[in-house]
Amino acid sequence: MKSELYLSHPDAQFWADFSFVDFPDGYLDSMSESISKALASMNELESGAIANPDENRMVGHYWLRDAELAPNKELTHGIGETIAKVKELAQSVHSGSIQSPQGPFTVLLIIGVGGSALGPQFVGKALGHPHTDKLRVHFFDNTDPDGIDLTLSEIGDALSTTLVLVISKSGGTPETRNGMLEAENAFTQRGLDFSAHTIAITGDGSKLHQYSQEKEWLDFLPMWDWVGGRTSETAAVGLLPAAMQGIDIDQLLSGAKQMDGLTRESDFRNNPAAMLALSWYFLTDGKGSKDMVILPYKDRLELFAKYLQQLIMESLGKEKDLAGNVVHQGISVYGNKGSTDQHAYVQQLREGVPNFFATFIEVLQTREGESIAVDEDGMDSGDYLHGFFLGTRDALYEKDRKSVTLTISKVTPAAVGGLIALFERAVGLYASLVGINAYHQPGVEAGKKAATAILAVRKAVVDHLKAISGNAQTASQVAEAIGQAEKNTWVFKILESLAVNHSSSYQRISTDCPLEDQFLAR
Repeated sequence: MKSELYLSHPDAQFWADFSFVDFPDGYLDSMSESISKALASMNELESGAIANPDENRMVGHYWLRDAELAPNKELTHGIGETIAKVKELAQSVHSGSIQSPQGPFTVLLIIGVGGSALGPQFVGKALGHPHTDKLRVHFFDNTDPDGIDLTLSEIGDALSTTLVLVISKSGGTPETRNGMLEAENAFTQRGLDFSAHTIAITGDGSKLHQYSQEKEWLDFLPMWDWVGGRTSETAAVGLLPAAMQGIDIDQLLSGAKQMDGLTRESDFRNNPAAMLALSWYFLTDGKGSKDMVILPYKDRLELFAKYLQQLIMESLGKEKDLAGNVVHQGISVYGNKGSTDQHAYVQQLREGVPNFFATFIEVLQTREGESIAVDEDGMDSGDYLHGFFLGTRDALYEKDRKSVTLTISKVTPAAVGGLIALFERAVGLYASLVGINAYHQPGVEAGKKAATAILAVRKAVVDHLKAISGNAQTASQVAEAIGQAEKNTWVFKILESLAVNHSSSYQRISTDCPLEDQFLAR
């Protein structure tokens, strides 16, 4: 271990070891100018510079944990007011001064997708506990009917005392809108008033905001256009679910703020986010040539890889750089938890394709209180977990598989806030190093547009089959009839879906060649 590559921040109960990266001699010196420019760009961003020119937006998630840094008093006031309202709402629900018509709330149903679900899921799993949670938490985080039914079954009769948070910046996100309508229907079917159970977290004046006002929902909290979904865990998006669950959001914000301070350090060798970004740059050749495997050795951090997958891949996965050149940037992220992974894909990590680097998350405290011995040498379960972590790291290194190790003392709200802030800033710094915009997501928008186009074709297919009710046609014939011959594949899959999911209205007539099957409206 090289002391200059081991960063110690005991006040934050955080340590980072970059000695297993194997930076060549002189490499960090050669990157000094580049990382200094990245830090300067980050400082401009925090000062209110337009960071997302596509939408002429600032990027201000760092202000969320230190509102005084916001570039004007209006924003500072808005952040403080929102945090105060989050605490007030949570306290009112916990005390019973806000409750359902059937009694105090016992369950929390969060309806959102992407950052509106991944952040609350990660934080809730990391910091929740059945004995201390104020509300039992469930999610609608997809537009999968079976998944929705499963969640409703898990909630069961407690739906009558379920508080619902609907989270969508625009209110037009299909997955969230569909989840809201499914929940509203479930409440109505049981004779419950959905409006008396529901809070909106959305943009001021959005479709969802308007809908919530028309329906007289319980309340509304704002989402700002200068906070992206994947960086919204310290906004109302993440804070209200955490506070409702009973998690100390002051400590969460404090930990994020403390890490923000550490990662503003101009001496990049003592700046954990800068060193993390430089590690990514070196290990992936600045081109995403290797995947990032997240290996937290703690069950509570099981969802961290899933959370980071969106934060990193949505931020860094870009076709073009800031100059408009096609660069196809990005770093693929996956992971689960140690030592489970040692019985899954670590075999390939050690001896298979060397197309990755590992990020180990070590938690020093294995449990609250003492543990029993599990062998004749007096070792406990935590000793074994620690041994598996160190053993895996060395086993990978022996095969020239590099890694970074991040260590926290224990899983606390402050530590979780710190990890979130660390990776948020590392993503921004790495994006500067490779010259891309980390704060837009044109690929996501393209996917939404494609889905909208497919739904329009679906409507045309349905209208056509109804118009020729009783007459069977192949997918090719239907596609030709609706003027979508080039979308024959779409039409076939739409017809297949209709026949399975609406069998009382549509029939499939099978042939020896499935692609020549005929379909009709009954």
